[in-house]
Amino acid sequence: MNGLSRPPVVNQVLDILFFFTNREIFKQRPKPCQKKSPGYPRRRPRSQTFAFPVRIAPNLTFTARKNVGNQAVTDKTSLSYKDAGVDIDAGNALVDRIKGVVKKTRRPEVMGGLGGFGALCALPQKYREPVLVSGTDGVGTKLRLAMDLKRHDAIGIDLVAMCVNDLVVQGAEPLFFLDYYATGKLDVDTAASVINGIAEGCLQSGCALVGGETAEMPGMYHGEDYDVAGFCVGVVEKSEIIDGSRVAEGDVLIALGSSGPHSNGYSLVRKIIDVSGCDPQTTLLEGKPLADHLLEPTRIYVKSVLELIENVDVHAIAHLTGGGFWENIPRVLPENTQAVINESSWQWPAIFTWLQTAGNVSRHEMYRTFNCGVGMVIALSAPEADKALALLNEKGENAWKIGIIKASDSEQRVVIE
Repeated sequence: MNGLSRPPVVNQVLDILFFFTNREIFKQRPKPCQKKSPGYPRRRPRSQTFAFPVRIAPNLTFTARKNVGNQAVTDKTSLSYKDAGVDIDAGNALVDRIKGVVKKTRRPEVMGGLGGFGALCALPQKYREPVLVSGTDGVGTKLRLAMDLKRHDAIGIDLVAMCVNDLVVQGAEPLFFLDYYATGKLDVDTAASVINGIAEGCLQSGCALVGGETAEMPGMYHGEDYDVAGFCVGVVEKSEIIDGSRVAEGDVLIALGSSGPHSNGYSLVRKIIDVSGCDPQTTLLEGKPLADHLLEPTRIYVKSVLELIENVDVHAIAHLTGGGFWENIPRVLPENTQAVINESSWQWPAIFTWLQTAGNVSRHEMYRTFNCGVGMVIALSAPEADKALALLNEKGENAWKIGIIKASDSEQRVVIE
């Protein structure tokens, strides 16, 4: 039997026998590495590598395999972005779904359409010294409640409201809005529902939805969970910026009623639901499910407040968001002034009474966490108060006198009595 006709296994056995019968060839062994790095053996430098003499046994034939690398390549499946969890087709389907509602929000100043690398918007010509006002916000953990209850239609309104309400308190008219929608796996129906809500919020505030980003990021979010953020830019005449600097002792404070908790305090809301053990979809409050009260969209005050500013000399406006009464009202007060709030001037909506009772929440904590039925507080001179109330109520707002500005020996503060 010659070497060419031997089966490979026979050649391997003969190689092993040759090694053990010729071990004297390998007597000079390299010394082991003396130093070891902690945790991992150190690799020998190239200068310390060794070569051993090898005697080829007679009549042995070695055949090199040439198909190892080729086999590894040809057996691989071609991967796509979709295999990694990103569905471009779903993203395109979403764009097709929302084109119509986005178009409805268009303002005359907007140039171009969807699909550009950036959105173009001119300034309205009525402004002599225009000042741009910008803001960004989210909806907090109200989003978690909406996802748990599979109710996504109003979250978009909340997102717009949180941004545009922050702009209008400075006297700014919202111009355009952009959104960011991020998810682990894009569900077109859910995303379309959210963006329809965003478009509705833009219509309510006279703001153009000029663009947005849909980010499908597998591994960053669990399944179809998602997060949203909003970005808004508005404009105000420089001479008409409302910054609270003209607030004075004797000014009247007018409240604008809220539609519920709006988009703040929902970590506490969810904790109260958990501790109380109630089911928000079956627990009734004033004849409707608790979930309806909690997911009521944030009220958008833009059009009412802009008309008020056109007709009444407004000194300051506070948007009651995170931090409630204690932190938001002082933001618009000059030094040595205090806002004295008459607690008997309104009754808390039922949802706030339920939250306080179910969670055993203190009065101070309620005013620190929630708006307690007050979405905005407006400061103006006493002679203007009745005119302002009439205008706001005619516009559909629930407005009332809630307090007065008094002098203070200390820093800006709120007193509720």
